Amino acid sequence: MKLLKNGRNTSIVSVENITPFGIWLYVAGKEFFLNYKAYPYLENKSIKDIHNVKLLHGFHLHWPSLDIDLEIDNLEHPEKYPLRSKLNK
Repeated sequence: MKLLKNGRNTSIVSVENITPFGIWLYVAGKEFFLNYKAYPYLENKSIKDIHNVKLLHGFHLHWPSLDIDLEIDNLEHPEKYPLRSKLNK
């Protein structure tokens, strides 16, 4: 476990499974499934890059090597975010 200087845990997020249909994430006690239809920019990425995810500020997921950012609210309430990537359409 890595800790910031102020003692906050930075390893609250983990990739639990990568399937042909999407990615299972465990974030701060909750599980989320990111399917490739809704998140096509995560498809066909290396396992190493997908596992390199950080939780910033307690609500912001960041994949530094992929330059991808998602807010937890987007995963919890997708109906509030109707705009989707035009990849794979």
